Amino acid sequence: MKKLSARRRHPLAALVVLLLALACTGGLYAVFAPADKAKADETAQSLTIEEGKKLYSVGCASCHGTGGQGSSDGPSLVGVGAAAVDFQVGTGRMPAQQPGAQVPRKKVIYSQAEIDQLAAYIASLGAGPSVPTEEQYGPEGADIAKGGDLFRNNCAQCHNFTGKGGALTHGKYAPSLEGVDPKHIYEAMQTGPQNMPSFPDTTLSEKNKKDIIAYLDAVNGDDSESPGGLELGGLGPVSEGLFGWIFGLGGLIAVAVWVAARTAKAKKS
Repeated sequence: MKKLSARRRHPLAALVVLLLALACTGGLYAVFAPADKAKADETAQSLTIEEGKKLYSVGCASCHGTGGQGSSDGPSLVGVGAAAVDFQVGTGRMPAQQPGAQVPRKKVIYSQAEIDQLAAYIASLGAGPSVPTEEQYGPEGADIAKGGDLFRNNCAQCHNFTGKGGALTHGKYAPSLEGVDPKHIYEAMQTGPQNMPSFPDTTLSEKNKKDIIAYLDAVNGDDSESPGGLELGGLGPVSEGLFGWIFGLGGLIAVAVWVAARTAKAKKS
């Protein structure tokens, strides 16, 4: 007992006890905390999916079916992924006001939190593209020149070479990409909404998509300017060349006729 009392009075006794207490606390936290956190995350995700299901039942089930299986009024949503929901609902295209050749972009009626809930529910029905992160579609590290080449080879046939949009067949059209959120452009390439083909990572890599988005921001952003002056809607060199021939050459001919008429009149007088 005397030895134990002596050890208790030792100057380092308090430090040793403190270190043992910290070690025990850390060990218990390492054992129990991760499981609790994982369980909490799982519970939160389940609640998000449940709320998304409620929103789906009210705003989407009448066309896409009660379980997302689709119907004569809307396609199946099984396997489209969260990215498709974030794009369609986040741009106001869904819910659709009325059937037609193409569903236009309109005012968004859901909050971002509600869109996330809907996306979580649809993602739970089957695996599909997830919502991209800012790192995936942000301009950092992008190659604008490469993006221009990729856009002209894969997208300009419909959207024209600066993304101003264009007409398609049977009342369909390729919308303008000016002012579109980069996240939604990335999601559109992932999912291929409506008349657009999809460009998965096996076709256009994540870096390729980033480059294309950077190019569109360069030609349509707030600081973009046309180095050649009036761009005529970005319709391309053929139409702009035709404009130059008709109005430019036409103006030169008019001036030449005027000069010839003035010269002839001066000779007569």
